[in-house]
Amino acid sequence: MHHALELILLMLAAAVGMVALFRWFHLPSVLGYLTMGAVLGPHAAGLVPDTAQAHYLAEFGVVFLMFTIGLEFSLGRLFAMKRLVFGLGSIQVGGTIVLGTLAGLLCGLGFLASFALASALTMSSTAVLSKLLVDRLQLDTPHGREVLGVLLFQDVAVVPLLILIPAFSRPAAELPTVLALAFVKAAVVLFVLLYVGHRLMRPWFHWVAQRKSSELFMLNILFVTLGLAWVTEKAGLSMALGAFLAGMLISETEFRYQVEEDIKPFRDVLLGFFMVTVGMFLDVGVILENVLLVVAVLAGILLLKFGVLLCASRLLKSSTGTAMRTAMWLCGGGEFGFVLLTLASDMDLGSARALQVTVAALVLSMLLTPLIVQFSDRIVLRFVASEWLLRSMELTRVAAQSIATEKHVIICGYGRSGQYLARFLDQEGLSYVALDLDPDRVRSAAAAGETVVFGDSSRRETLMAAGLMRASAVVVSFNDVQATLRVLHNVQAVRPEVPVVARAADENDLERLMDAGAVEVVPEMLETSIMLASHVLALAGMPLSRVIRSVRDIRNQRYSVMRGFFHGASDAADRPDAMQERLHSISLQPGAWAIGHSIADLHLDELHVSVTAIRRRGMRDLNPGGETQLEAGDVLVLLGVSADLSVAELKLLKGG
Repeated sequence: MHHALELILLMLAAAVGMVALFRWFHLPSVLGYLTMGAVLGPHAAGLVPDTAQAHYLAEFGVVFLMFTIGLEFSLGRLFAMKRLVFGLGSIQVGGTIVLGTLAGLLCGLGFLASFALASALTMSSTAVLSKLLVDRLQLDTPHGREVLGVLLFQDVAVVPLLILIPAFSRPAAELPTVLALAFVKAAVVLFVLLYVGHRLMRPWFHWVAQRKSSELFMLNILFVTLGLAWVTEKAGLSMALGAFLAGMLISETEFRYQVEEDIKPFRDVLLGFFMVTVGMFLDVGVILENVLLVVAVLAGILLLKFGVLLCASRLLKSSTGTAMRTAMWLCGGGEFGFVLLTLASDMDLGSARALQVTVAALVLSMLLTPLIVQFSDRIVLRFVASEWLLRSMELTRVAAQSIATEKHVIICGYGRSGQYLARFLDQEGLSYVALDLDPDRVRSAAAAGETVVFGDSSRRETLMAAGLMRASAVVVSFNDVQATLRVLHNVQAVRPEVPVVARAADENDLERLMDAGAVEVVPEMLETSIMLASHVLALAGMPLSRVIRSVRDIRNQRYSVMRGFFHGASDAADRPDAMQERLHSISLQPGAWAIGHSIADLHLDELHVSVTAIRRRGMRDLNPGGETQLEAGDVLVLLGVSADLSVAELKLLKGG
């Protein structure tokens, strides 16, 4: 027991350090777990043993990953994207597996090993690529929709591959019988679970929810997930298939989002443990001995998947630029590749050397994915001449809308906030040009006669085409700090005198956007609080003129009165980063060092902490001056980040 506890503590400490290091460099956490397994595993330090129990526990990480994929699975979504999912996705998966298997056979590997390795290399990283699409505001672009369609098909394709690979390991004479039996069992299990489960799941979850116990709800999720995983395992199929079905059944109920949030901690921790066991499989010595082979396999993976995707996208009538972007986004490896490689390793498919080289190449391809995505636009513009024409046509459409305008407002983003703003400007007789990246929204709004065009407002040439040199103001209506900073940078570089009004979620990004050149920043949370307060004050009988003056004063002071808030236990999920400004109250009891000193004497500004208020004998003084002398019994309200507040409190109480 003592040894087990030491092992758990070692893994937790290593996981915290390794994942924190990788997140510091903006790399996926999965790579941190893989590195941790490689360093601590039996082929390196040998601190973590490679046991059957560890692998069985790690398999639950795959179970919960498949469960969350099932939650995202929607027949309606599949039907809406059927061309991309079943067309582009099936060609990519099928084509890569066929060509990869042939390449393995030419390299001297057996059919089973070649098929298993090709299946693993077919997968791309759903977690990494979906986050990159969101961060780069490219979900609604043509290549963004193609990437999502292929990722969705890959997630679904894992299920039959988990059935096929074990079946292929049987003797050739038995293979037709084994395959037929496997698919009959899968069909029967699917029919029973989907037919019966679909009718039982909703009333069952309703009954559990009516008990109003979060503990019972969580226990029920675990029972359903692991119960269906057990059923499919007993039927000779994989536990992952049962978990996928459980997620798919729950996704049809109204409890889907609650279940997704509740299961996330289990999924992340167990999936991390699975990736550690994959890392334990890595033998750095073997990889270094075959480093040229690893590089060759890596290049083969990237080129093979790029070629298949490029041809598939062009076959479905996509433009050359879109096809190239889709191919570059998806040419790397993904998490499910490790799942299939682990299955191949457990079944002794292929030599240890081949598996080591494949795992190493897969890890490197995941590391290269963000870099390839970052340079994809430049590469496309360099090699695809038609992209320049398309870009010129896009800018021409933008310029055509803005050419007759003068002293207009450029609205970056035509979502709900942008549309409300446009209607307000139109009502007041002010002209505007709106830019948006959602083609459906642009098409509908333009057909209705609104001045909106398709264009990326974070690009300098798009802003110029929208008439930045003639505009009276720029408004960034979307809530994306990085994209807003790019807009501000471009405006400052071309025409810094144009006022830019930006939007932010809360006060944490206010100073950052102001420093980048925004004349006004509208923090949603603060503005919501201000409007709530103004209604309450008016209803409580305060004269309307005084309410308006109070609101105006708060805005004139850059929301300084409302900066920060007192944190509590319920705020843990709000925004967990330690750099968020917060309020903290300190009572000066007799004997505190700060008593008798003025606020200026404290030099709290050197600690990046400010005194926002002092409560003395029941009276509260907001924004006290530096000359204010502190007395025993004073309660100081400080504003700063957590670490600075701790230092400031120590200084107020003990000096130094």
